Parts: sequence; structure tokens; C-alpha cells
Amino acid sequence: MNEISRPGDRPDRRFLVLHGWQNRRPRAHWQWQLVESLRAAGEQVLYPQFPDPDRPSLPVWLELLRAELAQLGSGERVVLAHSLAVPLWLHAASVLEPGEGVDRVLLVSPPSPRVLAGHREVEAFSRVAVEPAAVAAAARTTRLAAGDDDPYCPEGVAAAFPALAADLDVVPGGQHLDTDAGYGEWPAALAWCLDPATRLTARADVAAR
Repeated sequence: MNEISRPGDRPDRRFLVLHGWQNRRPRAHWQWQLVESLRAAGEQVLYPQFPDPDRPSLPVWLELLRAELAQLGSGERVVLAHSLAVPLWLHAASVLEPGEGVDRVLLVSPPSPRVLAGHREVEAFSRVAVEPAAVAAAARTTRLAAGDDDPYCPEGVAAAFPALAADLDVVPGGQHLDTDAGYGEWPAALAWCLDPATRLTARADVAAR
């Protein structure tokens, strides 16, 4: 039988979960499920709703992101970004001041800059140059995870983001790793939060389709 953990047994850490375009934090999404699971385990989690998710403003979203980073405290600081939040994080990486960075970040299903450039509402997010030095300064470790058939990144995530491909988990059949792809609850994401050595894998029931 597993022992019940006491508050003093848990690491001093906080999580920041960042959603993407047209996302209003639906309960069926794996990010909502992850937040609920982490909080049930006694973890501290921030899960902000970004304003105007249908027509996001890059400056406004950057300002809110930096405000949320300021709330992460001095323990282990962990960020999980999905979809449009990935280029948001990459934009932020180039402007963060010393002390604003985090310990680890998981970037899930980044949309291709070419795809973003084709949508006026999010075109500003496409104009990001991935600077390895800035990414390294923003987080001690950066993990990238994406489906091998993501319709929002048709050229493949390694081709779209070669500077981030050194630590990449490709999820077979994962598509955009959203509710349409069957990613409500995602056990691998929760496991990574608790143990950064965990690789991001497909849900067993989705992989079996």
C-alpha cells in the first residue's frame, strides 16, 4: 500500500499551465484534467485564462505570462504550454529578465509558423525566431512533445522547430494532442510533472485505435 504523503514530504514547486488559441479551459481537455489531478495531489498550480482567446494579442498575453511567472515562487518552477502557448513561450524567452526563468518546461503541439502566418488572428505569434541561447536561459530543461500527424504542423515538429528537437517526444497518432484527438486525461503528462525523466507517450486506448 502506498503511504499517504504529508505536506512536508512534497517538493517545493509550482506549476504554470498555459492554454492555446480558442481555448477556454474546457473540462474535457487534458490540461484541465492535469490541473485537477495535480491539485488533488496537493501540488500548487496556476492555470490562467488568457483574454480574448479567439483574437489573442501577443503583447497582452506576454504581459499576463510574465505576471504569472512572478507568482511561481522560489521553489521548482515548471511550465506546461500547449498549442499557441508554445510560440508565446518562445517569444517570452527572448525578453525574460534574469530571475524570471523556470526550471523546466514542456512544450506540447506547437503549431507551425507557416500555419500561424495563414491566420490573421494569430499571425503575430508566427514571427518568432527560436534562439537556442534564449530558450536555454528561460528554462534549465526544455522538452518538446507532438503528434507525428499534427494537422497544425504538417511539415513535422522537428522540421518546424529544429532548435528544439534535441529533447523531443513524438506521439504516434497524437494529432494536435487535444480533445479531438482523444486527449482528455493524459497520464504521461501527469507522470512527467511528478518525474521529469518520464517520456511523453500516447494514451494506451488512443494508441490502440
